[in-house]
Amino acid sequence: MIAAEMLITFFSVSVLLALAPGPDNIFVLTQSALSGKYAGFAVTLGLCTGLIAHTSAVAFGVAVIFQSSVLAFTALKFVGAAYLLYLAWLSFGASARKVSARVNESLNYWRLYRRGIVMNVTNPKVSIFFLAFLPQFADPERGPLVFQIMLLGGVFAIATILVFGSIAVFAGSLGTWIGKSDRTQLIMNRVAGTVFAALALRLIMTER
Repeated sequence: MIAAEMLITFFSVSVLLALAPGPDNIFVLTQSALSGKYAGFAVTLGLCTGLIAHTSAVAFGVAVIFQSSVLAFTALKFVGAAYLLYLAWLSFGASARKVSARVNESLNYWRLYRRGIVMNVTNPKVSIFFLAFLPQFADPERGPLVFQIMLLGGVFAIATILVFGSIAVFAGSLGTWIGKSDRTQLIMNRVAGTVFAALALRLIMTER
């Protein structure tokens, strides 16, 4: 079992990493500003589900494939970039009338949750980061490494939920103001589209 002091240190580091500006928290920020805090929560849960998938990949050795295979790494990152470009296309294609209509409709939180999963899982850098980061806090003398890695991944996910959830609340508070103006909603969708396109480009340019 991992020592309590080590878990506290790991949790503190995880919070700082979650606070650092990156694709995931920017994604939560834009979605929350566009669709409200609950949309941000749905995306956050999706992203954290993706983190558990990456943790499992590290724990059971799958992440090594992406670290050692250029083909596997490249294929996964292009799948992720294609998905982000698809989201950008949807955002740029949204008209003011469609945006206004969406405000009065119930949001599909399940879709937002899945979107968060896909965005996180298709980023091979996360698996490689976890492969380098998580084992540093595990000790073979304290029990099975698979269990320790999974525990650390769970703690990282909790830290991420706390930080991203706070971002969702803050950005979601802008939703009421945004919802009063069709023009503002339209601009925000264009901003979201630009963010998605920028994230896709960033992912394409990523090297191992």
